[in-house]
Amino acid sequence: MYTDLARNNMLDGIGATHLSAHTAYSATGANEVTGGSPAYARKAVTYSAAASAAKAASTNPVFDIPTGTTVRFIGFWTGLAGSFLGMIANGGSENEFKVDPTTDVFTVPAHGYADTQKVVFYGDTVPAGLTEGTVYFVRDSTTNTFKVAATSGGTAIDITAEPGRKCVVSAIVEEAFGAQGTLTVNAQTHRLDA
Repeated sequence: MYTDLARNNMLDGIGATHLSAHTAYSATGANEVTGGSPAYARKAVTYSAAASAAKAASTNPVFDIPTGTTVRFIGFWTGLAGSFLGMIANGGSENEFKVDPTTDVFTVPAHGYADTQKVVFYGDTVPAGLTEGTVYFVRDSTTNTFKVAATSGGTAIDITAEPGRKCVVSAIVEEAFGAQGTLTVNAQTHRLDA
C-alpha cells in the first residue's frame, strides 16, 4: 500500500496540461472534434498540487464545438501538441466493478445509477458481450447492482466473461450540438486509492 505522500507524487507527475473533446472512445486519442467557427482547439488546464491522494483541476476549460457534433469523451495531453495520456467519459466518474456472467449483474457499491441512465465501459478488456466505449443503458438498478441494455428499457445484455482488471464503468453525458456552441469541462478531481 502506498502512503498519501507517494500517491500525491504520482498524481503530480502525470503532467496533463491540455484537454480535448472527442466524439467516441479511443485508446490513442483519435475521434477528436474538428472544425467549426470559431474553430475547435485543445484547451489548457491547470491543476492544484495533489493532497490527500487527490489532485483537482483549478480551471474549467471551454471548447468551441461545431454544428452536428456529439461530445462523449474528454482527453488528456502533455501539451498542445503533446502525448496522449488517456480519456474519461464526459460528465461521468469512473468506478471499478464486478460482474457475474451467470446473472449478468454488475456490482458497484452505492453507484448512484438509475434505470435508463447512460453508462460506458472502457480502460481494458470489457466484459464479453459489450464493446469498449459503446454507450449502454442501466436497467434493474438497486443501490449496489444493475444490468445493462443496448437500448433504453431494452433486454439485459448477456455477459459471457469477466473483464480485464483495469476496466471501469462510468456514467456518460452525450452533449449533442445542433448548432455551433460551447462545452465547459467542469473541474475534475483525480484520485489514487490505496
